[in-house]
Amino acid sequence: MGTITVAGTRIEVHRAGSPQPGRPTILLLHEGLGCAALWRDFPGLVARTARTQVVAYSRRGYGASDPRPLPWPVTYMHEEAALLPEVLTALDLDATVAVGHSDGASIAIIAAGSGRFPGLRGLVLEAPHVFTETHGLAAIRRAKDAYRHGDLRERLGRYHRHVDVAFFGWHDAWTHPDFVDWNLEGYLAGIDVPVVLVQERDDPYGTLAQLDAIERGLPTAALRVVLPGEGHAPHRTHPEVVAARIAELVDDVTDHVA
Repeated sequence: MGTITVAGTRIEVHRAGSPQPGRPTILLLHEGLGCAALWRDFPGLVARTARTQVVAYSRRGYGASDPRPLPWPVTYMHEEAALLPEVLTALDLDATVAVGHSDGASIAIIAAGSGRFPGLRGLVLEAPHVFTETHGLAAIRRAKDAYRHGDLRERLGRYHRHVDVAFFGWHDAWTHPDFVDWNLEGYLAGIDVPVVLVQERDDPYGTLAQLDAIERGLPTAALRVVLPGEGHAPHRTHPEVVAARIAELVDDVTDHVA
C-alpha cells in the first residue's frame, strides 16, 4: 500500500507481486463503487497466475484517496481517462495490460481509443459499458434505495473514506438526464491492442448488447468470455477463470514488450 500524487490529489495505491523483466504490469481500474481494496485478494491471485506485478489504485473520491467535489459531471470518466498518463508516470509504469471493471472498463476504452494510454499492450474489459441501457439505469436507481434504506452505505463505508462522495458522485452522474446520451462507441476504432471481453450472462447493470457493440466497433476481433451467473463482478464469482484469461493475454503480448 502507498500513495501517489496526481493533479494535486493524493491517490491510494496497492501492489501485489513484483515486476518481471519483459512482462507488462497488470493495472486494475475499479468499478463505479469500487476502490483498490475492494479488489480484495484478486490482485494476489492474478500476480501469481500471470507471474508479474499487479497495481490497483483508487480514483479521486474513492477508497483512501482524496475526495472529488460533488456533483460529478456526466463526463467524469472522460476526465479520469485524461489523467491516466499522469497516473502511469507517477506509478513508474511503462508496459501494461489494463483490466477495467465496469466504469474502469469505460475509462480504459476512452483512454485507449483516444491515444491517452501510453505503454498499453492489452485490455481486459470486465462487465464494460459503452452506451446506456434502461436495464442498467434501473439497477443504479435501485442502488440508491439500498444506500438510503438498506446496508449498502455501511458496507461501502468499510472501504471508502468519503463514502457519500463515492456513492453520489457515481449515482447522480449516471442518473442525470444528460447521461442517457452517453456513448463511447466512437472510441473503439482507435484501440489497437488485443482485447478480452468478460461478462456474466445475466449482469443486472448491462446486457450482452454491450459486448456486441464493442466487437462491432473494434478494428480487430476480441476474445469474448461469457460466464454463467447474474452478477456484475466476474472476478469475484469466477476468479480463477478471469485470472487465467488475464495471464493468457499477458503471455500473448510479452513477446512484443521491448
